[in-house]
Amino acid sequence: MAELNALSRDAFVARLGSIYEHSPWVAEAAWDARPFADLDALHDAMQSAMLAASVARRQALIDAHPELLGRLEAARLTESSRAEQASAGLDRCTAEEKARMQALNARYREKFGFPFIVAVRGLDWAGIIDRMEGRLHNDRERELATALAEIGRIARLRLEALS
Repeated sequence: MAELNALSRDAFVARLGSIYEHSPWVAEAAWDARPFADLDALHDAMQSAMLAASVARRQALIDAHPELLGRLEAARLTESSRAEQASAGLDRCTAEEKARMQALNARYREKFGFPFIVAVRGLDWAGIIDRMEGRLHNDRERELATALAEIGRIARLRLEALS
């Protein structure tokens, strides 16, 4: 943590800017909260920066996330997203499984206007499908809050992977 605390703003953003999908502004905003006592404090500062952002900026962060097994998303996948999806076995889905997930992605996006976001660590295809189907019953406000909470879980896991 001492190394991160000693970094300049630019170096800090270069190191942690990818923790929140395509949103280095989160790391840039969190830099002001230094020094961080530990990983919890760093994650809390990044989450606080994300949650304090404007509605438009938070929406852009949500929209920056790829759809799971999305047809048009492969080119936009960060290495972290690719590894996370592979850890859940999504790179080994059958054609039928891919088609089902893509259909659920479409229903979800149609209802909420943004991609389904879940921290996939510890989940498999069936677990992800269960979450998708269950969250389709939420209203938009609850689902926005759930998406931001999942983004926080993803960020925490990415920070842990760096240490």
